[in-house]
Amino acid sequence: MGTIKRGVSLYSYQNETFQGKMTLEDCIRTSAEFGANGIEIIGEQSFWGWPEVGVEDAAIDNWHQLIAKYDCVPVSHDFMLDYKRYKGREMPFDEQVASVRKDIDFGARLDMKYIRALVSIAPEVLVAAAPHAEEKGIKILIEVHAPLHFDHPWIIRHAEAFEKSGSDALGFLPDMGMFLFKFPPVWKEKFLRIGVPQHIADYVEKAYEDRVLSEYVILNVQQMGGVGPAIAMAETLRHNAAFEPKRMLDYMHRIHNIHGKFYEMTADYVEPSIPYDEIVKVLKQGGYDGYICSEYEGNRWIEDAEEPDSVEQVRRQQVMLAQLIGEPVPAALVAA
Repeated sequence: MGTIKRGVSLYSYQNETFQGKMTLEDCIRTSAEFGANGIEIIGEQSFWGWPEVGVEDAAIDNWHQLIAKYDCVPVSHDFMLDYKRYKGREMPFDEQVASVRKDIDFGARLDMKYIRALVSIAPEVLVAAAPHAEEKGIKILIEVHAPLHFDHPWIIRHAEAFEKSGSDALGFLPDMGMFLFKFPPVWKEKFLRIGVPQHIADYVEKAYEDRVLSEYVILNVQQMGGVGPAIAMAETLRHNAAFEPKRMLDYMHRIHNIHGKFYEMTADYVEPSIPYDEIVKVLKQGGYDGYICSEYEGNRWIEDAEEPDSVEQVRRQQVMLAQLIGEPVPAALVAA
C-alpha cells in the first residue's frame, strides 16, 4: 500500500497572485503551514516572463531558497505547448519537440520530478521528447482531463504509444474533475445570478445527476425557452461527466501525480460534487504513493458575487485529504 502525500498547485492561489495579495513565498509558506509540502506550479504564474523570456538565475535561486526554508518538495511544472501560435497552421513537429525539451530543462532547474503536459499534445511529440526527459531525471505526465477519460481513444492512443516506447519517462496525471458526480452548486448559483430561470437550472442539475445525454439536455432547454446563459449552462454537460475512479487502476504504474480539482469545500470539509472518498479508496487500492495537489477552480464561479478566499478553500480541502488519507490532521490546520 502506498502512502499518499498532500500538496498544492499554486494555480489554486491565482486570484491572490494576480491581485498582488500573495507572493511566491506567501504561496509556498501557506501550503507548508497546511502540511502540504508538495509544490506544483504553472511557470507563467510563478516566474515572470516565462516562457517567452528566460528566467534569471536569481529567480531560480530564490525558488530553491524558499523550498528549503519551508521544507517543501518541488513536484511538477505544468507547461503549455502553443502549437497554434502560427496563424493558419500548426507548429512544425520538430519545434513542438524543442518546446517540450525547453520545459524539461526549466523543470530540471527547479528540481521538479514531473512536468505536466496538456491533454491536447500528440503522443508522438512526448515520445520524441522522452529521451531528454530521461537524461534530466524528469517524467512527462499528460493530464487526463474532462471531457477525456481513461477509456477515451485519445488517451488510449497515448497509453499505447507510451508502452511501445518503453520509456519510464512518460505517464499520466489524472485530474479529479473527470469524476464530477454532481453538478457543482457554485456553478448552478452562478448561472442563476446571470439569468437562468430557476426551473431550467433545476432541470439541468437533475439531468446531469441522471446522466442524460448532453445533446438531449441542450435541446430540451431550448424547447423550455432557454436562451443565452441557459444554453451555456446546458452546454457544460458536454465537457463534464462522472467517469469511474476505478479506471485509474489499470494505469497506476504510469500515474505519478494527481490534480485534486475542486470547486467548493464546505465548512464541514466536503466537496459536494466530486467523490473524494471513493477516489482516495481507489488510489490506496492501487498503491499510489505520489501527491494529490489541491487545484481550486471555484474562484471563477464566485468572483462576480464575492471575493474568493482561495487560502481558506485550500485549507478545507487539505483537512479533507488528511482525513481520507488517514493521517492525523494537524491542529494548526483545523484551527487556521
